[in-house]
Amino acid sequence: MVRVLYPGSFDPFHNGHREIVETAAYLFDEVVVAAMCNPQKGEPLFDLDERREIIHESIAHVPNVRVTQFARLVVDLAKEIDADFIIKGLRAPSDFESEMAQAQMNLAVSGVHTLFIPTATANSYLASKFIRDLVRFGGDVSSMVSEPVSKRLQEKYPR
Repeated sequence: MVRVLYPGSFDPFHNGHREIVETAAYLFDEVVVAAMCNPQKGEPLFDLDERREIIHESIAHVPNVRVTQFARLVVDLAKEIDADFIIKGLRAPSDFESEMAQAQMNLAVSGVHTLFIPTATANSYLASKFIRDLVRFGGDVSSMVSEPVSKRLQEKYPR
């Protein structure tokens, strides 16, 4: 059985993230999606418990996926869950540079390899930061996120 770890802040979880989960679930036996604290990204819109619930609801249709949360090193979680690989999504060539450096560091300290999965062009423009900004100012993001995410965003920012 091949188990992969898909870590990210997922604040909020959008259709690009969902696409990566669905692709990984097709390719591997088990996918563990892990919502994480990332202090470099500032104050989160959703806390970890909310993100875990949102992700779970958004991918409930995918049977070989489980969702967790963490606030420590990705490689420590990878070892804890016995992940064979870490997976990361790539939207654009610019993502590759930073993700590759991180993948090399993770490999050096843990021996866990990272695999990159590119998003489809239809989702390549999606970024949680842009979605947060759009919804804050009254924009409609319902085509960019699942229904559970859209509902919670509307609760945070009623029109």
